[in-house]
Amino acid sequence: MKKITALTLACSLALGLFLSGCAMEESTSGSMSFTAGSGSTAGNNSSSTTGSKREVNVCSWGEYIDESLIDKFEQETGIKVNYNTAPSNEELYSLLQSGGVNYDVIVPSDYMIARLISEDMLQPLDYSKIPNYEKIDEQYKGLSFDPNNEYTVPYTWGTLGIIYNTTMVDEPITSWEVMFSDEYAGNILLIDNSRDAFGMALYYLGYDVNTTDEAQIREAAQLVADAKARGVYDGQGMDEVFQIMEGGNLAIATYYAGDFLSMHENNPDLAFCVPEEGSNWFVDAMCILKSAKNVDEAHEWINFIASTESNLANMDYIWYASPNAEALEQYPAYYEETYGEPLDQELYEIMAAPKDVLARCSMYENLPAETLALYNDLWIELGI
Repeated sequence: MKKITALTLACSLALGLFLSGCAMEESTSGSMSFTAGSGSTAGNNSSSTTGSKREVNVCSWGEYIDESLIDKFEQETGIKVNYNTAPSNEELYSLLQSGGVNYDVIVPSDYMIARLISEDMLQPLDYSKIPNYEKIDEQYKGLSFDPNNEYTVPYTWGTLGIIYNTTMVDEPITSWEVMFSDEYAGNILLIDNSRDAFGMALYYLGYDVNTTDEAQIREAAQLVADAKARGVYDGQGMDEVFQIMEGGNLAIATYYAGDFLSMHENNPDLAFCVPEEGSNWFVDAMCILKSAKNVDEAHEWINFIASTESNLANMDYIWYASPNAEALEQYPAYYEETYGEPLDQELYEIMAAPKDVLARCSMYENLPAETLALYNDLWIELGI
């Protein structure tokens, strides 16, 4: 029922964009952008304004916002939102390094935020302009990537795990071992970023996922490389996972809990597990780039998205857990009121992992430059 509502909203948005002369294009980097106005496209990521026109350039992930919030923000503030997407933290970083984009607000993950802070690419926030920051639960503040709460407002949180089709495997999956085994060779999608791909191998081998030990990292990379050479993986992907898993095209993939729940709505044969060896739990947060040209508008956008109302709408659309304490507590009742049926507790605990699951999970940390270079070299050697 929830997905049907979401699809209706998406169709309405698509029609509105078409009628208003929306332009959409995919850049060579793989990012997608659109602007809900006429004339220019967001593909050039221009942050210039004419006259009194106000705008904000946002870059986030695909399938990661209730699009109706964009319309609502524009209607309430008169600020035009140029909304862009990137496929991964690493590709977002490459886009920023290229200097060819002019984003104001970005929504990277914890470890990438730490890297951007260390490289002086983010500006401190003016929290007096973000009163909804007070609604963020204390457990999502003061984390390792922003210990002094200077640069970020948490957007969502969740876990990395294994998605599998229960009709295509012999028994429930509980371990990372399946990602390196020949049991389902040719029927597995490898996640297309080095941190998660090598991370699952590090967890399986029993190593610290934030290790800087070169021998351990090479061993993990070799585990992935050997599996790839044996044909364990049919291919690799990020957002492609939605179509592949919903369509029953492959049996197994590694991806994120919130996205699994979106897929599960379209294919109830899908199941999710956080492997017994442990996994990543992450926080994605809103930041303002040091190069941002629309700083006031960026603060207004962040405050709007951090509200309880926006967080409830977002959870209901994207299935990622909210760091807004009010919204997370209110969501089961919100769901029941919206759909006339109670929220499945099992699904809720996949979205908002309970303490016993989080106890075996860890957050990625920003790694030293030499370790990041090693990751990059090993990833290139994989031929991906």
